[in-house]
Amino acid sequence: MHTNQETIKAYVSAVSSYLPKATLTNGQLAEEFPEWSVEKIYEKTGINNRYIAEEYDTCSGMAVSAAKNLFAKYNISAEEIDYILLCTQSPDHLLPTTACIVQNELGIPTSVGALDFNLGCSGYVYGLSLAKALIESLQAKKVLLLTSELYSRYINKNDKSVRTLFGDAATATLVEGKCSNKDLIHSFKFGTDGSGANNLIVPHGGSKKPITNGSHIEAEDKSGNKRSPCNLFMDGAEILTFTLKTVPKSIASVLKSANLDSAQVDRVIFHQANKFMLDKLRKKTGFTEEQFLLSYKDYGNTVSSTIPLGIEKAISDNQLKQDDKLLVCGFGVGYSWAGCVIEWTEC
Repeated sequence: MHTNQETIKAYVSAVSSYLPKATLTNGQLAEEFPEWSVEKIYEKTGINNRYIAEEYDTCSGMAVSAAKNLFAKYNISAEEIDYILLCTQSPDHLLPTTACIVQNELGIPTSVGALDFNLGCSGYVYGLSLAKALIESLQAKKVLLLTSELYSRYINKNDKSVRTLFGDAATATLVEGKCSNKDLIHSFKFGTDGSGANNLIVPHGGSKKPITNGSHIEAEDKSGNKRSPCNLFMDGAEILTFTLKTVPKSIASVLKSANLDSAQVDRVIFHQANKFMLDKLRKKTGFTEEQFLLSYKDYGNTVSSTIPLGIEKAISDNQLKQDDKLLVCGFGVGYSWAGCVIEWTEC
């Protein structure tokens, strides 16, 4: 973690977001699903509100709005950016790359690198790793890390199992370098288990199962939820089992790599899946309620956007101070998981 002399080290210098204008409350859901009351929905999920993309919202448009909010809030010029990383599972098109569209819309110089990467709930941590590598290998100086997710486009309106959980959001993070004698983003640990791919999936629409006449035919499951092969499917029980088995081990590995114990971590932000899962994880990983920052109540599960939304909320609530050790961990679709430690530098 430490070096003998000062070198360029990547750090998180700014975080902002964009939320769609439309919302979906528990009251609205209870009207559509009378068998679930407002209280029952909150008890099951811990979520009060979700932001839902309008018809005119797009992956690129939301990412551009998040970036513009970042630029305005922190007095950043588009000309300063020399690499764009966009994490999304709901791109504008199968091709071209949405990051290219974002570059043009933001007026960022054509000398930049720009790429999309398709990763869900662990994607923000993977993005930090890619940004760190670009900066510390001197390939880039200022990396714009974007997340933009519109999972609502994949959700059947009659599937309460996922409709109560997911929301849409985009975030923008500036990762840049400065001279330091220690790592400021470090102790990355990753994991992948593709055997769980079918437990969180949109089955049709790619090269393996292209759209056919039958792709939009809905079927009802044993719980009364309706969906077609073009809709999002999640096996909640299997996802929970995977998470509770994998994440505590990953956290232990991150802490060991960072030479820390749980009490030496100032703040923790996990992927904000739902209340039940996060309550279980906090207890299994041994963090206190004060360490364990939560934001799902206001946004729902916004996939790769949950961790940066949590960071932005922590900044706004004055819950992060200079040199705090912030542990972040994402996990889910893929299966994929990743964690790291951020040495906080005040924005």
